[in-house]
Amino acid sequence: MCSVVSSGPPPGPARPDFWRSPLRGPWLTAVFGLILLFGVTLLFVTGLLSYAAYNPNLADVNDQTPGKGWLGFYLFTWPTSPSWLYRLTQGIHVVVGIVLVPVLLAKLWSVIPKLFAWPPIRSAAQAIERVSLLLLVGGAGFEFATGILNVQLHYIFPGSFYTLHFYGAWVFIGAFVVHVAFRLPRAVRAVRAGGAAQPEAGAEEAAGLVTPRPAAATITRRGAVGMVGLGSLALLVVTAGQSVGGWWRQTALLAPHGQDPGSGPNGFQINKTAGSVGIRPSDVGSNWRLTVRGAGRQVVLTRQELLAMPQHEAALPIACVEGWSTTDQLWSGVRLADLAALVELGTHTPQVLVESVQRGGSFSSAVLAVNQARDARSMLAVRVNGAELSLDHGYPARVIVPAAPGVHNTKWVTRLTFGEHA
Repeated sequence: MCSVVSSGPPPGPARPDFWRSPLRGPWLTAVFGLILLFGVTLLFVTGLLSYAAYNPNLADVNDQTPGKGWLGFYLFTWPTSPSWLYRLTQGIHVVVGIVLVPVLLAKLWSVIPKLFAWPPIRSAAQAIERVSLLLLVGGAGFEFATGILNVQLHYIFPGSFYTLHFYGAWVFIGAFVVHVAFRLPRAVRAVRAGGAAQPEAGAEEAAGLVTPRPAAATITRRGAVGMVGLGSLALLVVTAGQSVGGWWRQTALLAPHGQDPGSGPNGFQINKTAGSVGIRPSDVGSNWRLTVRGAGRQVVLTRQELLAMPQHEAALPIACVEGWSTTDQLWSGVRLADLAALVELGTHTPQVLVESVQRGGSFSSAVLAVNQARDARSMLAVRVNGAELSLDHGYPARVIVPAAPGVHNTKWVTRLTFGEHA
């Protein structure tokens, strides 16, 4: 007798009846997909704005993504007004990213049978879709994982977070666009049909998601959507406070803690302490000097001479790429434009290279754009909220610039170089 070899799928997850949840279907997948369509688009746009805020076209010290080429086509000079602009855009980026985690997981759960579809490739169009799906799922996992690790201040990446996250975002969004092009019309039809109109297993409308052997239902599809929504709401409640700042930071249970330097005028969030970046007492003691360069001239100031210059005040927040921000703090110090005038640059203040006594590491220096250097609120601050800067907040002097990412508000400043080739 001749044996017959089955041409069907092998035992296991490749068989449609392996997946038994009665909830899976085009409606549930479409609902989660449309939520992600809006949320991911918002994440991508705010991510591009975050990159633009670093003014990477100014100098290599600002650019953590060398060789970006045409991927930087949209870059523009980041404005200084309103002063809370970066606080808003980066806060949205981080909070929305965390809030979308339950939706992303639910969406992946809803389509997991598709990952094991048999045969793996049936046509050229389906092959393209499956490759885009692999990049989509992998890209989503990579972007969300690296983003969440960065928010938690776990810098454990095999390279620069900025480089990895930037290029990962472009790979992910490319796969996302392909996926949307294939699936958006079907998703819209499924949502319009409603959750009760579950198609038969094997039908074209079922899209390979409906099981032919459903288990008993313990929750409705709308109930499942509601549970995912409650999970996202809970993450919003325990996350958003770090972006709002002030008292609300106490509600940010998932935000990294232990970075608040107590109460008092200097009692607001920091990212890195002086000790963690190797600042020694001798670096900022009586021998500290501020060197101002520009137009072929150089002026060296002691801290006492810096304090003797006209002092100005500005109420500005600090906002960081990790998503946390402070409320407005009252800073006082010497305007950058006044320091430029010391080397006879007058009112035509050019861009400025700011350098710290911090030894090496990312962002121990930064270049500020012309509009940032000329803004009347941009200063080399020596006091905050009426008190001398603490060492962790940048004593003896730090830059504070409206709407700039926190890492460009360089601490422990020792040198300012004004000029087009700063």
